Amino acid sequence: MLSTKRSWSAILSATVVAAALSTTMASPASAAGGPCGQDGSGSSGSATGSIGKALPWITGAPDGALPRLSGNTKAIEMVTGPGSPNKTIERFSVSGTDLGIMWDNGRPGAEHGVMVAFGDTVGVCGVDDDDWRSNVLFRSSDTKLDDGMRIDTSPLDRPNHSKEIIPGFAIPGEFTTIPTAGIAVGGVQYVRFMSVRSWDTPGEWTVNYSAIAVSHDNGENWVADPTTIRANIDLPAIPGITAIPAVAPGNSDFQQSAFVDGKDGFVYEYGTKSGRSGGARLARVPSAQILDLNAYRYWDGAAWVPEIAHAVPVLKAPISELSVQWNDYLGKYVAMSTDTSGLVIRQADRLEGPWSGKQIVVSAALLPGLYGGFMHPWTSGQYLEYAITTWDRYNVIYMRTDMSGLKMAATDPVDRPDPAATGQAKLLGVDVPEGGEIIDG
Repeated sequence: MLSTKRSWSAILSATVVAAALSTTMASPASAAGGPCGQDGSGSSGSATGSIGKALPWITGAPDGALPRLSGNTKAIEMVTGPGSPNKTIERFSVSGTDLGIMWDNGRPGAEHGVMVAFGDTVGVCGVDDDDWRSNVLFRSSDTKLDDGMRIDTSPLDRPNHSKEIIPGFAIPGEFTTIPTAGIAVGGVQYVRFMSVRSWDTPGEWTVNYSAIAVSHDNGENWVADPTTIRANIDLPAIPGITAIPAVAPGNSDFQQSAFVDGKDGFVYEYGTKSGRSGGARLARVPSAQILDLNAYRYWDGAAWVPEIAHAVPVLKAPISELSVQWNDYLGKYVAMSTDTSGLVIRQADRLEGPWSGKQIVVSAALLPGLYGGFMHPWTSGQYLEYAITTWDRYNVIYMRTDMSGLKMAATDPVDRPDPAATGQAKLLGVDVPEGGEIIDG
């Protein structure tokens, strides 16, 4: 069993952090701090990167500080890290991580559940490279969504240690490989991931390529498919691959993704540029051909066309990490992402849009530095369950929003006011459950 007592250093002041993150969502790559007190000069964390380079703007120790909010939205529990009922430190050597991209695994019987993919992950601080992994995966079969999400299992490489599931192609300059979307087709799992080359100005980064990794055994083992690479730059040689995909006009618009099962024989894929400043474009592909880039068609504003360069934004900038799914209570598709105002949703009758103005479900004024809102695939009815991350906690929080009164017409373009500004939502305090605090050594 791992101890939660760690030594931390180089942590930025909370006041400075809150001010910076509320306006930029990420502090500059030169910022000090990190889950293990990084100063940006860490050594290589694996074949694909280093925690010092891969997580340059994390500002504090992973913790389980659960915000108490008034209004439509409540924080239910920490999914990961200190204070989580899932005990991810002891069970999986996961003390800090982010994202929490969720999808139904489409498996029958006892294997039916939800996949949850995470990004850069910290294990044990003080060991070589702080036990850093580019990504890990959890599985959950918890059907009672109102009180949190119990984690059942995780692919392991040794006892009590979640393994890195997608190492990428190990090309020079591949610092980390981060999942951006997941979907199951016929019980087979597919994850779109991005290969990060560098962290740049606040909220921006450079990506080598995006590609799809595949698992035929319920997420236990994954293979990245080189034929699905959308090159963002001229790639160096990839070991074992003779035909290196070329950069094509429009590839840059599909470096980060969100998958949707259209229930019409197609998988729909929203694409954005790397970073948090672009709009979202839309592609679709027959579900059985998800690995064939030649089978994809792109929405040009009027029709589905084969040229990726002709795709037009269907969700206006800025769109960051994106989650899209049908909501039976609203009778609309819901798109969830973050911008400088906080975690926002938009609504549409069709995946192509039009999309409504935004509604803020978690204000950045109350929870600075939040990012990565990903909806639970089994959410239904009046309440919407989802996961978010904050830079200072660097762990995933399970959230729940009462959707009553939030229905909007897709043709209504007016952004709704921040509930924190109107007084409808307030930060009442922060609860640190037993085991939720990393104690400074």
